[in-house]
This record gives sequence, C-alpha cells and structure tokens, in this order.
Amino acid sequence: MLPIELFKALSDLTRLQCLLLIQQEQELCVCELMAALDLSQPKISRHLALLREADLLAAERRGQWIYYRLSPVLEDWILTILEQASLQHDLTELSHRLTIMGDRPERQSQCC
Repeated sequence: MLPIELFKALSDLTRLQCLLLIQQEQELCVCELMAALDLSQPKISRHLALLREADLLAAERRGQWIYYRLSPVLEDWILTILEQASLQHDLTELSHRLTIMGDRPERQSQCC
C-alpha cells in the first residue's frame, strides 16, 4: 500500500474511528460500530467496504454476524501510524457507548 492510499482511507473521521475502535477491541461487527458511532447501518457498511477495499480490514462471517478486524498483512509502518493515531484520538466516549450497548453479539470462546 502506498502512503497516499492509507492517508486517503484515514482522511474520513468515521473510517479513522472505525479502524481505531477495531484496533482497540480486536474485532467488531457492524451493529457494534453503529452503537459506538451513533450512525446508520448503511453508512457504517459503506465505510467498512472502503476500508476492506484498501486492504486495511479483514472480515469473517460467523453465523449471522460479520466480524471485522485489522488485516493480518498490514505492514509495520501502517501499524505504527495507527498506534500513533490512537494516542492522539480520544475514544473514551465511543468505548463507553460500546460498553453500554444492549444485545451485543457474544464472541465464541477460542479453544487452545
């Protein structure tokens, strides 16, 4: 990925917040991002599609839910930029909305 492509993807606040929340939580589904960002499903889904097209996110379907996580093939310089962005961006309110969300999908416990 070229730096200009990354900066283009991160230039929208909603996409940046989606990425930072997913980075913080390790994985989230659309309904969780809707609750955290207080945005509609089509808006969140469109931003996630753009992030997937930019190869920043990976998606996995589990039953009725699609979970999004950072792409496992992100280069170190991209991860460094996301880490720095997370230090500069306060996610407290968004994390609080996520915490108090009702009907949050349950994660399947991982077996060793």
